[in-house]
Amino acid sequence: MIMTSAEKNMVLDQAKERQVKFVRLQFSDIFGIPKNVSIPVEQLPKALDGDIAFDGSSIDGFVRIEESDMMLKPDSSTFTVFPWTPKESRVARLICDVALPDGQPFMGCPRTALRRALAEAEELGYSAFNVGPEAEFFLFHMDQEGNPTTITHDKAGYFDLTPVDLGENARREMVLTLEAMGFEIEASHHELAPGQHEIDFKYDNALAVADKVMTFKFVVRTIAQRHGLHASFMPKPVYGIAGSGMHMNQSLFKGEQNVFFDPQGERQLSQEAYHYIAGLMEHVKAMTAITNPIVNSYKRLVSGFEAPVYIAWSAQNRSPLIRIPAKRGMSTRVELRNPDPSCNPYLALTVALKAGLDGIKRKLMPPAAVDRNIYTMTEKERAELSIGQLPMSLQEALEELQKNQVIQEALGPHIYERYIEAKLSEWDNYRIRVHPWEIEQYLTRY
Repeated sequence: MIMTSAEKNMVLDQAKERQVKFVRLQFSDIFGIPKNVSIPVEQLPKALDGDIAFDGSSIDGFVRIEESDMMLKPDSSTFTVFPWTPKESRVARLICDVALPDGQPFMGCPRTALRRALAEAEELGYSAFNVGPEAEFFLFHMDQEGNPTTITHDKAGYFDLTPVDLGENARREMVLTLEAMGFEIEASHHELAPGQHEIDFKYDNALAVADKVMTFKFVVRTIAQRHGLHASFMPKPVYGIAGSGMHMNQSLFKGEQNVFFDPQGERQLSQEAYHYIAGLMEHVKAMTAITNPIVNSYKRLVSGFEAPVYIAWSAQNRSPLIRIPAKRGMSTRVELRNPDPSCNPYLALTVALKAGLDGIKRKLMPPAAVDRNIYTMTEKERAELSIGQLPMSLQEALEELQKNQVIQEALGPHIYERYIEAKLSEWDNYRIRVHPWEIEQYLTRY
């Protein structure tokens, strides 16, 4: 990505106008953990020329020590100032693509993987892949030493108000901070579980949304800390209550036309929409290794807590994996409900788009919609309707990924190989540990 002179001047002018003193050059490792190199504003012209290097061997999933030099290529559209930083030491941020020393894109950069998928969509005639995420999170108390607990800050439920919703002040400041950073917030509210919240921001093109998800999580955790709370995007931090998801509403455009909408089609959906749905269903078992990337993700994907478990779709109820919200026209979209906020948003959107495009290219058709509550069906009823089930563990998801060439291709060899290696190690580390539940159940019984 080459920045034009006009783009460089725009960033430099904004930094001067806002009296910025430091700039964080932010990027992501393959697991979606934000990283950054901080520079004084005097080095900003050099950074905008892509001349800031860092040691890639220190970043999970990047390169070996003998290949360590990496370059940061800032995206001018991501320049923003952190509103909470004091005027005398104001800090701004630029999100970067990672490149090799010769300027070529680094294939281990998650942002680059998403760019590749978007380029494929463009080759097929699609001008935009728009996404609207719905990320949930918990707010927990800290202990006397300042360490996070799993004690929730309230006992509230869906849409409750103060005084029951004790996180309202923190959530309000989160919204105001996000708006100051350029977000268009559509809604914020208390979620189902005690201490659980959701802040929804307007859909955008996939790359901008992935950037916003990274920024969103950083802002939420920062503002929570300022209120003496700990914000967690862990999918299932507390047993027995709902976990946190990150539903992804997706639509494809050709020019100004939403290609998922067909006023003459069944349910006013186009054939491309049906092909896209079928592609997601075809590849979702392998996708879960990316969209639900940690051991804890599969503690959320269980029946009884509104999380999707079964591979089905519907335009009428919320129990299937895929829901088609009621709005049509420009708002026609496909809602994928299994991702959770621990995922790397760049890779999650990469594999979702790749799966949908595969469905379109192969003209796959989904099974009939399931408009009944799947949670109340018997196993026999689900079998009769050919309703499959998502993987029940990270191990199962990784096995599905190892069998799926389409999703592997979406990630690219570099990310795929390092991701599989790291996640198999993570699963093995979990598998051999003795957990408190085992002690409680077995120590005195045997």
